[in-house]
Amino acid sequence: FPGFLSPSQDIRFSDIPNGLAAISKVPSLGWVQILCFAGFIEGKDGLKWTNENPGDIGWKVITSQDPEMKAKKLAADLSNGRLA
Repeated sequence: FPGFLSPSQDIRFSDIPNGLAAISKVPSLGWVQILCFAGFIEGKDGLKWTNENPGDIGWKVITSQDPEMKAKKLAADLSNGRLA
């Protein structure tokens, strides 16, 4: 990206290497800001559980109103090893 990662420390985005080498180049307060933002996004709705079924996040990947079609989709998913 063009521009500054940290204008006060004169660090440009182009100065930051790829991979793990970036960890030591990004200022500490930058990492704190990233972690705080991620925590806010993850916890913005609070830590309450309103569903009585643990693990049910409110949407289904394998859905069908037809029991035969649902059984077919589940069998395909199990045979592909994706339902763990």
